[in-house]
Amino acid sequence: MARLSRDFFLQDTVTAARELLGRYLVRVDGGETMVCRITETEAYVGAIDRACHAFGGRRTRRTETLYAAPGTAYVYLIYGMYSCLNFVTGPEGEASAVLIRGCAPVYGSLAAARRRFGTEALSAYQRKNFMNGPGKLCKGLSIDRSLNALPLENDVLYLAHDLPEYGLERRPDEISFHTGKRIGIDYAREAVDFPWRFWTEEGGREHAAV
Repeated sequence: MARLSRDFFLQDTVTAARELLGRYLVRVDGGETMVCRITETEAYVGAIDRACHAFGGRRTRRTETLYAAPGTAYVYLIYGMYSCLNFVTGPEGEASAVLIRGCAPVYGSLAAARRRFGTEALSAYQRKNFMNGPGKLCKGLSIDRSLNALPLENDVLYLAHDLPEYGLERRPDEISFHTGKRIGIDYAREAVDFPWRFWTEEGGREHAAV
């Protein structure tokens, strides 16, 4: 297994968002391992981005995690009920991050189905909309605010280049992706038009807000 190192998260945030496509998100919960291939991401750059929670150097109890070391997990709630998973990028103190917007289960999918839908027997609609939104993937992987500020070095939530023990590897030459505007940030003035959302063909064309 080749986990992503701190150097990966030190690179430019937009580049990191693009490079995370096809990497593997691993969640270990209750003795069960679930692995997903990342299919959609968004970049948030605090210094210039009105859509970023830390724009203009804003520091609150919620945003403090954004100023942590690169690779730290930043988990927050939207609408008071949906968790969203991000990973801090860039040098410590710069407050940028990549939101994991969507992924495709590749190992432990039944465990994720129980967490997401309460059953292992999924309809075609449920399979199609399994984890194609940040709140959906967090529910399926049991990711909540208890994991906020989790450091890079841990064994319950991490990212990997490949996972040969599960027969999984990333082949950059096989990854094609699309670029577009981010979702749900109509308030962010000029930042609305930043083309900082990335998704693969595997991620499909339907992008859920949550």
